[in-house]
This record gives sequence, structure tokens and C-alpha cells, in this order.
Amino acid sequence: MASPLISRISGDEYLAWEAEQADKHEFMAGEIFAMVGASDRHVTICLNLAAALRSGLRGGPCRTYIADMKLRVEAVDAWFYPDVMVTCDPADRERDLDKAAPLLIVEVLSPGTEAFDRGAKFAAYRRLESLKEYLLVDPDSGRLELYRRASDGHWVLHTFDDDQPVELASVELKLSHATIFEDAEPTPSGTTR
Repeated sequence: MASPLISRISGDEYLAWEAEQADKHEFMAGEIFAMVGASDRHVTICLNLAAALRSGLRGGPCRTYIADMKLRVEAVDAWFYPDVMVTCDPADRERDLDKAAPLLIVEVLSPGTEAFDRGAKFAAYRRLESLKEYLLVDPDSGRLELYRRASDGHWVLHTFDDDQPVELASVELKLSHATIFEDAEPTPSGTTR
């Protein structure tokens, strides 16, 4: 993540400021960080995941949200914009501008955010008692890494080969590699197209 755009600001000040901005910004512990633009492949993968999740969860209590919905992580005084998240919490339905109890979060990695998504952001997400799974998608290599909270509270990494569906136990769905990467296939060498 880049250097903070603004430092030493309260959460309420951030929300008021963010409501007037044309671009999105994340907030963590008094600092505001600008969000960077996403590639075509990144956006396509996010859309594929959100569409598959929404379709699979249709008619039930869970809702799928994309990158325009803020996530509140009160334990670390932060608001983030996950690429995709699912919440089944009735209280989240009452929250219009942010959600606070997702059970699944997906981040599609990019060179500028990968270290943050794997490090400080994942550390913050782990403070959410509701969170059961965290899926990281590498658009260049096609690698899928699913972190699942075990019954003892530890996070366990699950990886999937190209021919294995990703089993999302938190929402009881399986997504194929082809569904996730439709129209956004990684290159054989793992380099950007």
C-alpha cells in the first residue's frame, strides 16, 4: 500500500470526507489511502466471482457485494473496499453505506496491493469474528489461495489446481477455475497480457 494521503483523521471525518470524493479511499487507524485503478482482467475476475456468488446465493439470506461497498472493521478502526464480499448477517441489511459481518471476502491481487492484501489487510480481516474464508486470486498466474478459519481459530491455507473447483464452505458453493477466469484467462507464463 502507498503512503497515506491524509494522516491523523478520525473515522467520522474520513466518512464525511469520503462522501464528497470522486475516487475511493480506504481508511485505517487515522490514515487515508487512495485506491488505485484496476486492470481489465482484475475487474472481469471480480465480476465473474460476484455474479457466480450472487447466482448461487439467490433466494437466501446472504448478499454479495462488490468493490463499491465499504467494509467496517471496528477492531482496527478501518474501512476497506474488498473486491467481493458476502454477508448473511441480518444487521448488515440495515447498514446502507457499509457492512460489518462478512463471512467471505475475496481480493483479486495486483502488483501494487498484493503485499497489503496478504499482510496488514488480512491481519485486519482476521479480527472480524464473522469471517470464515478469505480467497486470494492471482490474475496473472491463475493461482487461487483460500484461507479458511478452522474450529480452533487458526487459519488454514487451501490451494486448488486448475481442474479443481474452489470449495467455499462458508457459502456452500463450488466455483470452477473456468468460471472465475472466464474472459480473463491467465497467460501461460504468468505475465500480464
